[in-house]
Amino acid sequence: MSQRSEVRTLIKRFKTSLDDADTTVAQTAYREVASQIDRAARKGLAHPNQAGRLKSRLNARLKAKATATV
Repeated sequence: MSQRSEVRTLIKRFKTSLDDADTTVAQTAYREVASQIDRAARKGLAHPNQAGRLKSRLNARLKAKATATV
């Protein structure tokens, strides 16, 4: 599987886990996707600023969901 499709798949899994309202699974999925995004940025697949922006937006979704369920 190509690295780009792997990143996209992990993002979809993260968003699905957020929709299922399971924050522990979503936190684990976020760690996986953040690691893969960083790896893609290191290899030149994505610009470092784009990678940071994407991670920031995903983390904001996670924080919003975590505070909404508490």
